Order: sequence, then structure tokens, then C-alpha cells
Amino acid sequence: MSTKDSTDIIIRPVSSESALERLERENKLTFIVSPDANKVAIKSAVAKLYSVKVKSVNTSITMTGEKKAVVALEKEFSATELATKIGLL
Repeated sequence: MSTKDSTDIIIRPVSSESALERLERENKLTFIVSPDANKVAIKSAVAKLYSVKVKSVNTSITMTGEKKAVVALEKEFSATELATKIGLL
């Protein structure tokens, strides 16, 4: 996994209703990530790409077979501001 670049790990942000609700209420962003990415790689990729501190990462496989990562940011960083910066909102 160390040979992959951060842009190869993070494929795209998710903009579903539940992801946006999680963004506002829980300070969490949701991304579709590379299927072979682990939590440590996802955490470092988000921190590197967006210059934020990541509190935790939870992953799951969607019904379509994509890997989804829910990334919780530390309190000093706003997920809403980051979502606006990357064009999600």
C-alpha cells in the first residue's frame, strides 16, 4: 500500500443525503476509496491531501462493491468548511 499515492487512494467524496447529514452533525466526511486501501493509508491520504487531522476511519463495502470510508476529523477542523473547499457543498 505504501507505493500508492494519496490521489490513488481517495477516489471521490460521497454527497448522499446521509453523508451530508453526517457531515453537519458528526464532523465526518465520506469518501469512496481504493478497494485495497487500509484504514491507516486512508487516514494518511486524507491528512496529506486536505491538511487536516483525522480522528478515526471506518470502512465498509457498499452494495455496488465499492469501498466507502467515513472519516472523522478532529474538533479543531470543520468538515463543513472542508466540504465547501473541495466543492461538495
